[in-house]
Amino acid sequence: MKENTVKSIAEVPARDTVQVHLPDGRVLEGARGTQLDEFFKELTDVEAPIVGAIVNWELRELTYSILTDVEVQPVTMAESDGMRIYRRSLTFLLSAAFDELFPGVKLYVDHSVSSGGYFCRVADRSPLSEQELTSLEHRMKEIVEQDVPFAKMKVPLKTAIDYFKAKGYTDKVRLLAHRRKPHLVLYAMGGMQDYFHGYMVPSTRYLKWFRLAKTVDGFTLCFPRRHRPIHLQDPPQYPTLLTTFRLYGDWLTALGISSVGALNDAIDSGMSRKVILVSEALHERRIAEIAAQIYEKRDQLRVVLVAGPSSSGKTTFSKRLSIQLLALGLSPIPIEMDNFFIDRELTPRDEAGEYDFESLEALDVDRLNHDLLQLIKGETVQLPKYDFMTGKQEEGDRVELHEGEIIIFEGIHGLNPELLPQIPSDQTFRIYVSALTQLNLDRFNRVSTTDTRLLRRIVRDATQRGYTAMETIRRWESVRRGEKMYIFPYQENADTMFNSALVYEASALGPLAEPLLRQVPYRRAEHIEAKRLLTFLEWILPIDPELIPDNSIMREFIGGSILKQFTPWRSP
Repeated sequence: MKENTVKSIAEVPARDTVQVHLPDGRVLEGARGTQLDEFFKELTDVEAPIVGAIVNWELRELTYSILTDVEVQPVTMAESDGMRIYRRSLTFLLSAAFDELFPGVKLYVDHSVSSGGYFCRVADRSPLSEQELTSLEHRMKEIVEQDVPFAKMKVPLKTAIDYFKAKGYTDKVRLLAHRRKPHLVLYAMGGMQDYFHGYMVPSTRYLKWFRLAKTVDGFTLCFPRRHRPIHLQDPPQYPTLLTTFRLYGDWLTALGISSVGALNDAIDSGMSRKVILVSEALHERRIAEIAAQIYEKRDQLRVVLVAGPSSSGKTTFSKRLSIQLLALGLSPIPIEMDNFFIDRELTPRDEAGEYDFESLEALDVDRLNHDLLQLIKGETVQLPKYDFMTGKQEEGDRVELHEGEIIIFEGIHGLNPELLPQIPSDQTFRIYVSALTQLNLDRFNRVSTTDTRLLRRIVRDATQRGYTAMETIRRWESVRRGEKMYIFPYQENADTMFNSALVYEASALGPLAEPLLRQVPYRRAEHIEAKRLLTFLEWILPIDPELIPDNSIMREFIGGSILKQFTPWRSP
């Protein structure tokens, strides 16, 4: 038996220092009350800039003071939480510089772009000129060089509301009118203060990597992406995506709902049913427009490809599109891309050695092109069927394409030009489906399209697939990685886009997602993400899901869809 080396327990004076224990076993010691950023100055071997930390399983800012010995994991710009801190702080820098150069002009941070950036626009005046944009970027860089601190303060809610009323920030006033907590955290930089939903970096010197780029009638605030956290990509042109967002903006105008505060006002005044029905009508009108586009090209089109990221509502969209096509006299034949998976042992693997089912090489592209070409020629084809239990491709249905019929092909690679190289492009029609949320908390605090889809998936996985919220959150990073590689780079290849976002959906998902998120155990990485989503949902008033029509895209996630058993396949 090993001898105990501790001879006795004795009372000792309290230490004036605290220790920070890092994941790699190193221990840093400093004076009690020292901020995290001071400790991290000793870390010179970190590959990406540190912008936050997880302290005893809680996400903290770098200005957080350490009062006891703690376990600390640095959070860098190569991680989702870190990049959110960076983007949020950069938005504050942009808004402060803009307010200084263009007083009285309203700036809106509308939506994200896949290359790393936010599309921004101004209201009540012409878009910024190239010269004005250059001046704005120059002023932002000056503020970065000056290393201006971000001061954090907690104020009574009434004080914050009075301040924003005086500034003319009506969207923030409407948002705060429904806040349940009696206080609000504000950040100040120089002479400007504002509310931002989440943590910030300590000062402007952390915000070195950005660029402003002219984009149609606005501009893009470019910032790095996580996989290259201090590298800026050249912003691509994205006219189809911008047009889709503008259409959604028109929908919001038609509804009279410009922000989450306005949505809460509508719900609070008993207008939930109207908001839902008008939102659904706008969806149906857009689906009918897309069906009409296909019908106009019916003499040459043979294949409609539907692609989009996870939880975009592609399945319900495809079925509702099929119904519209049937009403026009076209009979859709659905073919599942998943049935063209190659045998599992031949499937390529990713960097972690796991099967990469989202790679194009996971599909039997040659057979796919052969079968579709034969169908287009009017021949009978024996389609494959993939058995997910055995991981083997088997023989499936025998199919032939009759007059007045068209193939609807749904899958992740639908916009990739390498999917159907043998099919003439004039015989295909490509549709990109995604939940492109533009209803934000206010003009500087975005509601992430990714968060919208994650909430959809959490609710669907729990009700229809038996997964916990923790399991869904754990898988989400892998899902997102596949989207960035195989979907987003090709979204501008679409002939048209369908925005599956519904203005009321967070109000419908919130009451269902909240109890699931609260079950995520503490001291797990997924708990931090669950807490962040719960904090967001606190801003939004709930609606009764019973008000949602049974053919809504929302029903794909909350259950009760009348389309679940619907198939446009002809009778034998």
